[in-house]
Amino acid sequence: MTRFLVDGPDDAARTFVFAPGAGGSMASPFMATIARGIAEHGIRVVRFEFAYMAAGKKRPDPQPVVLDEWRAVVRELGDGRRLVIGGKSFGGRMASLVADELDVTGLLCYGYPFHPPGKRDKLRTAHLENLRTPALIVQGTRDPFGSRDEVKAYKLSSTINVQWIEGGDHSLKGGLPRAIDLGVSFLTSI
Repeated sequence: MTRFLVDGPDDAARTFVFAPGAGGSMASPFMATIARGIAEHGIRVVRFEFAYMAAGKKRPDPQPVVLDEWRAVVRELGDGRRLVIGGKSFGGRMASLVADELDVTGLLCYGYPFHPPGKRDKLRTAHLENLRTPALIVQGTRDPFGSRDEVKAYKLSSTINVQWIEGGDHSLKGGLPRAIDLGVSFLTSI
């Protein structure tokens, strides 16, 4: 059903299932850099693409379709207790919507889209208020999808830790080594 790109050892104690942003692919430079950087620390990283991406479409499928894809990927990989799910932007947001339901060990998001750029009133945070799954969000201080000052004002679950890449944009430019280190620290601590 799903084509995966896998980095890291097959027998790793922890697997990070990593989905791309809405306009990216699982093989984008950002995805490859993060996946390989995390895998260098003995963590298995499994990347996948949503069906609309694999079909070459630009617009994401409806949310229920994408969430069903997340469910299918986790079923295919098995044992949610060994899995941390997440992704870049859209991929991480979709993972955050099913993390509690899938009973995974954790949630790791890079560049969470708290709101569309320039539309601060269209928050995508309601489900994050009661999230039970331990989560790390790595965000750039210059991210137009949610800056440090904006995020400080949001009501987020106590299970969510937000870490900042100083000067980073939505792609965390200039801060990928730190983003990898933060991810590894989270993945090995839960």
